[in-house]
Amino acid sequence: MPARFTFLCALLAAVLGLALLAPLRSDDDRPAADLAAASTNKPTPGNFSGYGFDQCLTPTQAKMDAWMEHSPFMSVGIYISGNSRACRSQPNLTPAWVTQQLARGWRLLPITLGPQASCSARYPKYKDDPTINPDPTDGYAKAVAQGRLEADRAVAAATKLGIVPKSTLFYDLEAFDIGNSRCKNSAIRFVHAWTQRLHQRGYLSGFYSSAGSGIKMLDDLRRNNSAGFLLPDTLWIARWDGKPGVAVSTQYLASSAWMPGRRVKQYQGGHNETWGGVTINIDRNYLDLGPGRVPQLDERCRGYKIDLARYGALRAPSATYTPSIAQTRALQCLLAVRGFHRGEITGVFDAATLAATTRWQNVRGYPRSATWSVRDWMILLSIGSRPVLKPGSTGVYVRRAQRALQAAMPSVKIQVNGVYDGAMSGYVKTYRSRVGLPSGSVLNTDTWVRIQAGRH
Repeated sequence: MPARFTFLCALLAAVLGLALLAPLRSDDDRPAADLAAASTNKPTPGNFSGYGFDQCLTPTQAKMDAWMEHSPFMSVGIYISGNSRACRSQPNLTPAWVTQQLARGWRLLPITLGPQASCSARYPKYKDDPTINPDPTDGYAKAVAQGRLEADRAVAAATKLGIVPKSTLFYDLEAFDIGNSRCKNSAIRFVHAWTQRLHQRGYLSGFYSSAGSGIKMLDDLRRNNSAGFLLPDTLWIARWDGKPGVAVSTQYLASSAWMPGRRVKQYQGGHNETWGGVTINIDRNYLDLGPGRVPQLDERCRGYKIDLARYGALRAPSATYTPSIAQTRALQCLLAVRGFHRGEITGVFDAATLAATTRWQNVRGYPRSATWSVRDWMILLSIGSRPVLKPGSTGVYVRRAQRALQAAMPSVKIQVNGVYDGAMSGYVKTYRSRVGLPSGSVLNTDTWVRIQAGRH
């Protein structure tokens, strides 16, 4: 206990020391709770391919929990700064809220909606939300200054919320007339300054706009004359074509631009959706971010194959029955990892293997049986935490779910690849139907409970 206390003190001192050495500025003068959040949260949204939503008002924790359990979404857009926001008051958006969502697996898309294009028909909305200054003097110096200021404000808001460096902060520039030269050129300088300043502060730059205005503006710049301009790292394209994915017409954006892994598309505008009994008015998005789906490997039985086409019942050999060598080897390894099997991993269902299965049954409180059943397989393959899995999920828990579903549904050939793709959604939907759950393709807590009980 004293050693752990000493380590924690040293860690806290290091964090505070770095804060004291930094230049004095308002965003560093924040509570210890915010410092703790900033030191433990992961950059967001990170590497992810899947569905998301955004809403003007940050949802309550109860709504987020219901949608994590039942909706297809794993990312959410949140408005963190900008005087042109419709929802300036965000009572639910706190450092604790951010930390909780990241811990549960949500990918956050932090949005700033500040000065809009000078030729926009919808802005300004208030008395304190100036538009981007179109004065061309000194290379649109006033627009550049505004871009830097908004980046600093966004970083201050992100820091206070515990949204850490290497996260992507998105600037929302609503639709405008790109045929207006000064309006367009000032917007370009603004976005350049926004991106440059975010990079200086350790964040990545994201940019949201309609396909036909801001997105086309930047792609035209990229194609024709981007020298001297910093372009955003990620584009968030508003194109309400109802098509999930990140493709848009090449009249707006070249097919190779900001690809691979640098696009988000808002493909459906404001509408109500209800998941888990909770209704929210949202825009729908699809994210394709990072190098692609790279699922974490399961290191438990390294060197032994545990991804099998079938996990059938096993028992000791007899004159008329020979247990599968591959299945027995996988069983021995998995029981050894849990501390139940104490013999060699041979693939032979011997006395040591029977003793291991008996120890397993005793610990689990099951009646003693000489047969290792499908139920036993399902429980052993899926044992552990129960994170909600849905399209976009990758990693060890997806692999465990895929193996357990393969045991439950031997007639279905499931590829154990650690990726929750369209095929996996179908397997989950089939399994949920078989065990009496409502139709759905999310592997939520209710689904895990049945899998880990061996229901099939």
